[in-house]
Amino acid sequence: MTDALIIGGGPAGLMAADVLSAAGHSVVVADAMPTLGRKFLMAGKSGLNLTKAEPLPVFMQAYGAAEADLSPMISEFGPEDVRAWAEALGQTVFTGSTARVFPTVMKASPLLRAWLARLSEQGVTLQTRWRWTGWDGDDATFDTPTGVTRITPQVTVLALGGASWSRLGSNGQWAGLLLDAVAPFQPVNMGFDVAWSDHMASHFGAAVKGCKLTAGESISRGEFVVSSKGLEGGGIYTVSAAMRDGAPLVIDLLPDMPVEEISTKLAAVKGKQSASNKLRKALKLDPVKRALLNEFGRDSDLSLPEKIKGLAIPQLTPRPIDEAISTAGGVRFDALTDDLMLKSRDGVYCVGEMLDWAAPTGGYLINGCLATGRWAGLAAACRLQLSLGD
Repeated sequence: MTDALIIGGGPAGLMAADVLSAAGHSVVVADAMPTLGRKFLMAGKSGLNLTKAEPLPVFMQAYGAAEADLSPMISEFGPEDVRAWAEALGQTVFTGSTARVFPTVMKASPLLRAWLARLSEQGVTLQTRWRWTGWDGDDATFDTPTGVTRITPQVTVLALGGASWSRLGSNGQWAGLLLDAVAPFQPVNMGFDVAWSDHMASHFGAAVKGCKLTAGESISRGEFVVSSKGLEGGGIYTVSAAMRDGAPLVIDLLPDMPVEEISTKLAAVKGKQSASNKLRKALKLDPVKRALLNEFGRDSDLSLPEKIKGLAIPQLTPRPIDEAISTAGGVRFDALTDDLMLKSRDGVYCVGEMLDWAAPTGGYLINGCLATGRWAGLAAACRLQLSLGD
């Protein structure tokens, strides 16, 4: 009999395996994909933002409605702890200008290799191409390359991911096995479709910087990108949940310049000038900002300075959930104990993105996965130790 079974080989599952194996327990990690940590590696393509160097009270605010539920876990494994964990695996880190923390090498593969090597040294068995199909009594059942396989663990940690990036292993299909405990999935940190007019084609791929984006109570000063599909990027992702829920997006193209100053500068441009030239000469608006102003402001009754300060974007359609960086929905916290164990199934814990929480990009997602994996791993190790005492 295996002490601990971890289903899912992303950062949350691997952290649970790390904690349990370090405590001396036999651990099997099973993952449906050919290799482990595929979404983790994909995140590393943009530098692997591990966490954010913020005071914990500020950091926790990013988790919104789940702040109270996640606070105990992240308080025990917050930004400084993530830095120390990465460096213990031989990966130095640095803090960028926006307080985001990255490995010095700016990729995930060296960190993942070092982590898997440590797990191997601690005796963890890694099984790939094992697709979990549910339970048969106390047995966890899997479809594997050699046929149906059963494992009877003393504790199980489910780390099955959310419902986006299915090609990397997160497809949310596991929800059918935990129906009574699951809230519906919704996309988070996603782009939005825009039916662009033809003149926007020359701006596809352009980054829009130095704006303030507002949707409901969500505010972002991050940059975003005009793509052939629509609007995407970190600035949009920060306000995407509010946009998804119907809040209109408003863009302030010059957030550090009051409307009166804009009016004065525009009025100071002499002679016959096109609107585009006036914006370029008086306000130094770059081409993509001028294009957005024309695209979304041409039918507005507001004055030009008012449009610059509050460019209203019509309600947009989110890109498909599978393209979202992360998802809300999943296993509800009220279906779990404080240790993240399912109330409906003794000894089975849930961690990572399969839990019903959401956060913007910026290091909050990986930190949350690591913290919940560690929390459940410690609880499962304690449970095993108590059973040995019996």
